[in-house]
Amino acid sequence: MISRTCTFLQGCSSWGQSLVIDGGISIQLRSLAKSGAKSRIKVTVDGRRGAFADVGAEQLWAEVMREAMSCGLAPRAWLDYLDLSVGGTLSAGGIGGYAFRHGPLVKNVYEMDVITGKGEMLTCSEDLNQDLFHGVLGGLGQFGVITRARIALEPAPTMVRWVALAYSDFSKFASSEEYLISLDGMKESKKGFDYIEGFFFSNSSHVENFISPFLSVEDREIAGALADHNAGIYLIEAAFHYSESSASTVDQEIETIISGVINGLQVKFTRDLPYTTFIDRVRREEQKLRRRNLWNLHHPWLNLIVPKSKINIFNEKLFKGIFQEEKPLGVYLVYPMNRNKWDERWSLMFPEEEIIYKIGLLITADANDVERVLGRIKEIRSFCNENGNGTKEYTPCYKTTEEWKRYFGSKWEKLVKLKKKYDPKAILTPGQMIFTSSLLD
Repeated sequence: MISRTCTFLQGCSSWGQSLVIDGGISIQLRSLAKSGAKSRIKVTVDGRRGAFADVGAEQLWAEVMREAMSCGLAPRAWLDYLDLSVGGTLSAGGIGGYAFRHGPLVKNVYEMDVITGKGEMLTCSEDLNQDLFHGVLGGLGQFGVITRARIALEPAPTMVRWVALAYSDFSKFASSEEYLISLDGMKESKKGFDYIEGFFFSNSSHVENFISPFLSVEDREIAGALADHNAGIYLIEAAFHYSESSASTVDQEIETIISGVINGLQVKFTRDLPYTTFIDRVRREEQKLRRRNLWNLHHPWLNLIVPKSKINIFNEKLFKGIFQEEKPLGVYLVYPMNRNKWDERWSLMFPEEEIIYKIGLLITADANDVERVLGRIKEIRSFCNENGNGTKEYTPCYKTTEEWKRYFGSKWEKLVKLKKKYDPKAILTPGQMIFTSSLLD
């Protein structure tokens, strides 16, 4: 029996939600690649529509990068980690450091092929089966299995000026991040950075284990000393794209950008890198963590999207509170995005304020510590419910339909109708406990 027990995955599962239950079936989409990893990636340059790639949902973003770059092209937006599938990330949303300018990955899709819970193969886009198109984007696999996506491409740069800016004061750090994302859309003379993320490091040990691999040993020592002296540092990581033809102006452009964020700036680090080295940077971090036996551990992660008006209380609770007391291992992300790059029609949920923050608590724990860390995660989630005022979990996990109803808020009734239309027997990804069969009767 497949009914009410069918699911699909690429191998990654937030809190085990996509694991099969009650004799269900797990669909391994990787088999769609058939004769080779790039056999389902086709790059097209169209004079009227621009460049795009038709990509099998089973393909990894690392494979998309290699194929697109062979044509001198690249997706407009990227994830931080490229060994994730295209279909899986579009079902979640796809948030990374390019989101302030181009929106999450779901903003950069023209068209998809989807197999619905009724067994229909449908093509959907802004013009065709529009309700399914928006429902599937960030829809957690509830309305259909993505089998193909048409991804927007643009000419690829060849180089990146990587910049890291360290602050000890959170308010100055956050104001600087917000200034940098405000440069998006201004005249070309104030182009701004192409990529922006922010991090918190609690002490020198945290810096040594988890800071960017682009920092030299000497620079890591400087950053670590600052973290120890100030009970933690906040680090803006930014990237400026360029090519050989524009290399002569990069220094001046970077200085112009940074001139707006010098208040509270403790130290600046820079490095020039090949574009592909920067885009695939987390692979290097993965290799470093594997060497230190810090990769194959438990990952009790929590990702939040927080309205700007609440970011200070989250800083006090998390970075100056819990993580000062316990200093768990992991990567702590905190960076703003422009909400005008997001679309209310998606299933993906986000706060209503014009500037929204991604907080990523990418915690690592060994078997002896995981229960304690999970207790802290539960405490943070309760804090969000009590004080979040619009905060939304990214890749959320709830156990009852009532909790999901509160999470989706005003979108709930629309999503129920969409579920009835495209998966009336609720066979797709039932482990999330979003829609029950009785709800759809």
